[in-house]
Amino acid sequence: MLWRMRILRTLVVLAIALLALPSTAATQAGDTKAVVDVLTRQADAWDKAIVRKDRAAVESNMAEDFRQIDGYGNLETKASFVEGIVSEKLTIDPYSVEDFEVRLYGDVALLSGRTRMTGRYDGKDFASHYRYIDTYVRRDGAWKVVSVQITKMPQ
Repeated sequence: MLWRMRILRTLVVLAIALLALPSTAATQAGDTKAVVDVLTRQADAWDKAIVRKDRAAVESNMAEDFRQIDGYGNLETKASFVEGIVSEKLTIDPYSVEDFEVRLYGDVALLSGRTRMTGRYDGKDFASHYRYIDTYVRRDGAWKVVSVQITKMPQ
């Protein structure tokens, strides 16, 4: 009789655990959606800060150990990237991102898309079309971009 009670109790505990699984998965899916929404808004705000040359806003989105590999294979640091963005020689027109995607891997997120950018550099018009991937890392509860890689595409 005692063994039947133990089996019954074990089955009840197992049933409760199995019932809890779908809600855990739903919670994780909800958390994932919330993180994707945060990163989407953050990336859009960073793009807009770049266009308006808002040094503080651009820098606040970046990790101190930030690196960028540009379309020519050049390596930029946080300091050199920001100096290039806020340069008086550069004007970037407002742009939009196509094919935007966020992929999450724990405390790492890959944000990718395509952009057609226009503007002026040193008084000369430019146009570029590129695909990019930004790597964000969550540190101390905040998402920061640590790496950007750009691949030029044909106009």
